[in-house]
Amino acid sequence: MATRTAPPSSARRRTQRRPVDVRGWLGGIRLSGFMVIMLGLVVLAAFVLVPTIGLYLDQRQQITALEAAVEVSRDDVADLEAQRGRWSDPAYITTQARERLYYVRPGEVVYLVDNDLPAELLPQEQEPVPDEVERTRADWMTQLVRSVTEAGLARTVKAPTIGVPDPEPTPSATG
Repeated sequence: MATRTAPPSSARRRTQRRPVDVRGWLGGIRLSGFMVIMLGLVVLAAFVLVPTIGLYLDQRQQITALEAAVEVSRDDVADLEAQRGRWSDPAYITTQARERLYYVRPGEVVYLVDNDLPAELLPQEQEPVPDEVERTRADWMTQLVRSVTEAGLARTVKAPTIGVPDPEPTPSATG
């Protein structure tokens, strides 16, 4: 008797890969004249529309930024109009004059409190100023008067030498 073998299972068929014949696949595509013209139009449309779409997106971003700026300006205008409305109230004007300019009515006594800041806002201890910064080399009043008189009596303009002391005149130059 002859032995029969079972047909190959479907799992074995799936694991075996057939090589793909690219030439056969490409050879099956047939290009007609109409298809070439349509493909050319699609490529041309892509070249024309891509820059236009980029420009459109840039303009939309600019419009969004400008709308945000307009909204901020509207908020500022609303704040300024509210402030203008407050300044039309005589009680507000009186309060501002008292707080900002320290105005008082006749007969009132005003007390100003020093160091009314909270502890965290008080200035911290600072290092003492070094002695060489506090001392000056010359009397500033004498130097100021000399500078003003020399500038008034000078017949020619001299280039400014700021921070450089003037040389002492020699006896031969004054004679």
